[in-house]
Amino acid sequence: MAVFFGLNGEVGTASLYIILGAVFDFFDGMTARLLNISGPIGKELDSLADMVTFGVAPSVLCYQILGSYTLPYGWLPLLAFVMAAFSALRLAKFNCDERQSLSFIGLPTPANALLWIGFIHLNAIGLIHEALNGWYYLAAMFLLSWLLISEVPMFSLKIKSGHMGWAENKVRYSFLAACAVIFAATAIAGPEYFKASPAYIILLYIILSAVSAKKQ
Repeated sequence: MAVFFGLNGEVGTASLYIILGAVFDFFDGMTARLLNISGPIGKELDSLADMVTFGVAPSVLCYQILGSYTLPYGWLPLLAFVMAAFSALRLAKFNCDERQSLSFIGLPTPANALLWIGFIHLNAIGLIHEALNGWYYLAAMFLLSWLLISEVPMFSLKIKSGHMGWAENKVRYSFLAACAVIFAATAIAGPEYFKASPAYIILLYIILSAVSAKKQ
């Protein structure tokens, strides 16, 4: 549904379906375990679903952003779907990588999808659309595609049972506090800025992850 509405230019509706997919992605494993029906088939289906929700759908949003600018070649917006291919590689690497139980190596695909939801609404703001051009977003797409499969450590919001202290989770708690401030500030600034808040939040997540990884 996100892909359908995105290709038809209804990017706001497409964004809602991606967020809905993220909600289901959060609860699907938990539900499978509660019903005692988890298994290897579910793991593969989960990755296939993630590929659509967090790979193809955000590529459609990127395609729409690039198509909103006048670029020298008409096929350039199609490069947005390079990101879908890198998302597939990211998901395959995640399934094979045993290092990513409590943290991530490379940008998680849901975070990338939320970033493009923010970008699509940010780009809808007239002043920002005029200040930028398609080349910035094209460069961002290639940078994020690389980040998906990079070896850059990214923190997770998962907290070990019995390890709730500040010292062990200061990056997580600081990030959550900053998210609350961003939501409040963008809500005051106006609905168009509030809808773009996922872009600010995920950019902050990338910066905090890079800074904390450098300190280690």
